[in-house]
Amino acid sequence: MNPILRIATLWGRHALWLGAAVLLALAALAASLALMGFSARTLAAALFGFTLAVPLALPFIGIARVVLRYLGRVAGHEAIFRALADLRVWMFSGLAASAAGGLGYRRAGDALARLVNDVDMLDGLFLRIFVPGLSALLLLPWLGWVLWREHGLALAALLPFLVIAFYLPVRAAQAARRNAARAGLAMSALRSTALDALHGLREVKIFEAEGRMLAAVQAREAALLAAQRDLLVHTSGLNAQAYIAAQAGILAAILLGFLGGPVPALVAVFVLIAAFETVLGLPRAGVLYGQAEAAAARVVQAASAAPPVPDPAVPASMPSRNAIAFEHVSFSYGPDRAPVFENLSLQLPQNARTAILGPSGAGKSTIAALLLKLAAPTSGQIRLGGTDIALLPAEAVRQRIAYLGQTTHLFADTIRQNLLLGDPMADDAKLWSALEAAQLADTIQALPEGLDAWLGEGGATLSGGQGRRLALARTLLMDAPILLLDEPCAGLDAATEQEFFRVLSTATQGRTMLLLLHRLTGGENLDRIWRFSAGTLISAAG
Repeated sequence: MNPILRIATLWGRHALWLGAAVLLALAALAASLALMGFSARTLAAALFGFTLAVPLALPFIGIARVVLRYLGRVAGHEAIFRALADLRVWMFSGLAASAAGGLGYRRAGDALARLVNDVDMLDGLFLRIFVPGLSALLLLPWLGWVLWREHGLALAALLPFLVIAFYLPVRAAQAARRNAARAGLAMSALRSTALDALHGLREVKIFEAEGRMLAAVQAREAALLAAQRDLLVHTSGLNAQAYIAAQAGILAAILLGFLGGPVPALVAVFVLIAAFETVLGLPRAGVLYGQAEAAAARVVQAASAAPPVPDPAVPASMPSRNAIAFEHVSFSYGPDRAPVFENLSLQLPQNARTAILGPSGAGKSTIAALLLKLAAPTSGQIRLGGTDIALLPAEAVRQRIAYLGQTTHLFADTIRQNLLLGDPMADDAKLWSALEAAQLADTIQALPEGLDAWLGEGGATLSGGQGRRLALARTLLMDAPILLLDEPCAGLDAATEQEFFRVLSTATQGRTMLLLLHRLTGGENLDRIWRFSAGTLISAAG
């Protein structure tokens, strides 16, 4: 499906607002044409001494034109703001579904550009493209009838109208479509470079790399400006052509219309002025359409990306037990890449506390990705409660597993809102219970705002150990029977790591726990320990 049509189908729930905006816009156009037609006849009568009754409704038509335009814009903007809000939610939901394990190879700047710039580009799709285009289509036969009625020769003015309303917008759309990919890539590169510089500002200062980072940002900015400048030059030329065509049409109506008398000439000229006013913005609308089409394609691509592991067509029922078994599992990140491990078998009994040790790259995080259905084994099976997880829906599997990774993010929000990610329905008593389990309650109670204390970006107002405990409390709030912790003490000093594991041992009683670690510190209180050696798991303790 054309990406524009795909986006339009999402806006069906706002059909009432959109329909009202269209009707009001067309009513305003009709009032404008009627006002110009009656005004022309009245002016002609005054200039040439004709007796002509002035319609009593003429002042009201003028007022109605202004009011209808205003109401049309209000309805249109209300519809579009609602539609764009839905579009952002739809895109974010699709992006989250396809990137459950993180953005992967997609850069944050590119995702942000799609979520902000590309969605904003669709703002004018309705009011600046669809409504003027529909108005031009409906105006064409009516305008032809009026010109023919006033004087047949005035129909020559339709040629400039057709050029402005249809030919130039198509050319503008083609130029914008060619330019949009270049401009979109330049915008994504600029955002990514700027975000990298901001996130790494400390390192930039330490290594005195301000000049190099600034030069990189300026280079990306120059590429974006060059793309925008090329399109602006082309658009300006098309706008100039539209203006010249409009003046030529009015001049033709004047010259040819007077052959039929002054009244028809003035009516034709006044009506054409209103008609050209309606379509003079269509070349610009063509540019917007070309840009919107490219933006819509990027939005649809991001929102419709396939999940890392597709769900089964007919999912099996979730098992009642939570034992985990890897049976002869092999995995590779690509057909041209060496396998991470082959023929791996592992048993994790229900309520057992197991650790898998190994250096970076050994395959520990791959085990977590396979268990969370962020990747699928190339061969073998992973069973949950005796059922192959390939037959289970990913969302249901992840609801059974509370995951705490080495890069768990704390949001720039209150402690309460960070905790509620684990359980949106949790009351204060449950939040404090989780904090007690993570042995962080006393620290939070000492803050003046308590649960409503504001965390800095990335939890900057907490120490490293406190941040990990808050992340643990959030994980515990999921109340999932299986805990999966991937390097939960990454970045902590030895003393804080020991304390964290002491808290963890108490807080996770009665759950199946899998720890993925570089090394043991002695305070993990484990039932089983496995170690990676040359892609094979070897029992280190039992």
